[in-house]
Amino acid sequence: MRDHGGNGPALLLLHGAGRNLVDWELVGPLLAEGHRVVAMDLRGHGKSGGGDEPWTFEGAVADVGAVLEELGIAGAVVVGHSLGGMVAACCLEGLDGTLGAVNLDGHGMGRAEQYVGLDRGYVERRLAEVRAFADAAMGRPLPGGGLEGVLAYNAVMAEELGVSRELLEAGGRRGAVRNAEGEVYLRPERVAGLGMQEAMAGIDLFGLYRRVRKPLLIVRALRPNPSTPGMPWMDELMAAYVKGLHADLDELARTERWVEVAGVDATHAMLLERPREVAALVADFVRRVGAGEWGVPPQRG
Repeated sequence: MRDHGGNGPALLLLHGAGRNLVDWELVGPLLAEGHRVVAMDLRGHGKSGGGDEPWTFEGAVADVGAVLEELGIAGAVVVGHSLGGMVAACCLEGLDGTLGAVNLDGHGMGRAEQYVGLDRGYVERRLAEVRAFADAAMGRPLPGGGLEGVLAYNAVMAEELGVSRELLEAGGRRGAVRNAEGEVYLRPERVAGLGMQEAMAGIDLFGLYRRVRKPLLIVRALRPNPSTPGMPWMDELMAAYVKGLHADLDELARTERWVEVAGVDATHAMLLERPREVAALVADFVRRVGAGEWGVPPQRG
């Protein structure tokens, strides 16, 4: 857990899959200028426990509640990026005292029918390939250069995205541990990681979005991610998914009173690319929730 301090409405910040609280190092201090801000490592990540237990959204929500209780915070807005955004949305249903939630580009891989213009069978095969690749790597010792190889790759990504190499390196080091044989691997551990993959594949996010009766802001990235090494077909796959996802989000925003959708001119790494824009969106959300301006039906004249 990292306490960014500050005074005002309480915010709890959650990171994405395979990442940790270091991802909030730029946004956290900006939010602390007008809010009480705490970032935490999700279970099985960073310095948290739970790596040898099955990972579930219910367990992650319970962890959020435990941290807030430990800090004596009775009500908070939960803000999450990627997987953390999915957990934040779950807190609206599963955790009393959640005043609202912000999901920053936490969509998972979606459903095959969301991949506009691509054959469903083809999409299902590619998604299975992506899942198999992720499952095979989960909790396994790093090959070749070990952690240094990962840090070298992160340095290339930092250059391409125009973000802090030092922060990417700090996040990588916080998530790296050694097994009993002294080999380095990146958290989460295999049991937690496989459970996390299964949980993300199984959650019905849009069903959840339509059930919530508390303020929810969904923020989407407006720029594509860098190409994935070894998967030349990934760019086409993700472009098709983005079309379907954005159409579904637009429809959600039109029809659901408690949900609004915004965009950030960034890739999925928006916390590092556009920290001030992200902080401004979160601060405005908190202000509107506190003023009772969220979820108010428009007046008909």
